[in-house]
Amino acid sequence: MINRVVLTGRLTRDPELKTTQSELSVASFTLAVNKQFTNSNGNREADFINCVIWKKSAENLCKFTHKGSLIGIDGRLQTRSYDNNNGQKVFVTEVVVDSFSLLEPKSESQTNDQSSNNNSYSNANTATEPDPFAGNGDTVDISDDDLPF
Repeated sequence: MINRVVLTGRLTRDPELKTTQSELSVASFTLAVNKQFTNSNGNREADFINCVIWKKSAENLCKFTHKGSLIGIDGRLQTRSYDNNNGQKVFVTEVVVDSFSLLEPKSESQTNDQSSNNNSYSNANTATEPDPFAGNGDTVDISDDDLPF
């Protein structure tokens, strides 16, 4: 049996870090994942996926991400249930994250953080490195002998 989930999306809020009674770190967050199609109004909708991540990975996620961060996750789907205060059984489906990847440059992440915090600091004087993969319209001359396969 295979139970693998791979998602790319943006955090809907800052991850919430907690510590269990046995001193394990656990963070929960919601990932907004755009659907591939638009609705009848031409707007793109999103699915909001509940996720949980454990131990050092949870601490790192909370340290390096914030609301709006673009991340990729790899994990497994889990369903569980519990009885709420009214004695009703509640079912939860969530992704248990094994690993995550930051999918935007640190400078963009900092810019998003600054705009969400309404800071007046401007990083306009910060030099940015040019993108070595940006095309300038020139064609690239490659022969079959240059290919490694």
